[in-house]
Amino acid sequence: MDAALARLLTSSQALALLDAMPPYSRDSAESIGRELRAGGVAPELVAAVLTQSRLRADAGVKFGDFAAGMLFTQDGLEQATRLPIAARHAQRYRAAGIHEVADLTCGIGADAMAAAALGLDVTAFEIDEATALVADHNLRHWDGARVVHADALDVVSQMEVGGIFADPARRNARGRRHDPRDSSPALDAVLALRERTPAVGVKVGPAIPHDAVPDGAEAEWVSVDGSVVEAGLWCGPLATTVGHAALVIRDNGAQRLTGSTDHAEPSALTEYLYEPDGAVIRAGLVGELANRLGAGTLDPTIAYLAAPAPVTTPFARGYRVLEAMPLKTKVLAGALRARGVGTVDIKKRGVDVTPEQLRPQLKLRGDERATVVLTRIAGRRTALIVQPL
Repeated sequence: MDAALARLLTSSQALALLDAMPPYSRDSAESIGRELRAGGVAPELVAAVLTQSRLRADAGVKFGDFAAGMLFTQDGLEQATRLPIAARHAQRYRAAGIHEVADLTCGIGADAMAAAALGLDVTAFEIDEATALVADHNLRHWDGARVVHADALDVVSQMEVGGIFADPARRNARGRRHDPRDSSPALDAVLALRERTPAVGVKVGPAIPHDAVPDGAEAEWVSVDGSVVEAGLWCGPLATTVGHAALVIRDNGAQRLTGSTDHAEPSALTEYLYEPDGAVIRAGLVGELANRLGAGTLDPTIAYLAAPAPVTTPFARGYRVLEAMPLKTKVLAGALRARGVGTVDIKKRGVDVTPEQLRPQLKLRGDERATVVLTRIAGRRTALIVQPL
């Protein structure tokens, strides 16, 4: 999106058209576009409004009902923090007694919105003019929030501000970048601001290597409904626990795991198998979880845990092991057919098997459904028929 299109979208005519749009449907979008153009609406405005209607529909996952009044760019929506997580970011600053925050890379304004909603004074920087205009629209409800079209690193060093937040861009024309040194701005440049403002928070990709976490900081990996969505580096008074943490968010609430990043002790296969949440794995807290479950690892390179008894934990999915066998297609197929299994859910970790290719090779018929785990146990390729707890 260029600046001219962003200005067009923030016009009263465009916003009125957008607010009058019915719920987005790909099937009806073309006919709605024809009707608008036939009614004299400029083609470029029609295209822009239809795009925003689609983006608002997609944004419901991250922003809920707030999406209905927001504007978006495609890249901005993809990188934007989910609103409940952005609220948790903002709560760190408020809990630390910080009242003014500089958001160095505000994008479409998600984190700035959450901070302003908690009563923080927010200066939101955005280097791209079109995105800055979009963010300015999204922050229009809060008097304590302002958007500045500028390179924040050129300005923030001259500001008196209590805390700094950044969500550096991790994409370019070639796609997603995993090395934090390749983000824009670079992670090192953001962390250097701690010399003047100790309270620095940085949203980073969950693939960030552990050796990129600065000393004395808290690194928190976050998963939502089983999917790891981000990691955050929290410095100075924003760090609640120095070291690594996993935040697991599900419908029944949010739970945090902290502790040792030591490896889990080895274990033989038991009747109960646990698959740690992705945030726990990314945070390197599998050993900590194993200690809490009284469990051990089946293979030192794979994050499956064997426990002697069933336990309830928000940090792992549990299974009862019904049968174990060597990972051979004929052996597995025979075991499943003996159980009358016609439908199989395949989970794998640490083996070079493609479930989509294996499934038809099993040639299953039957009315039962089963879950199969393909993994290594003490280096041996193994198939497990399991029952979710």
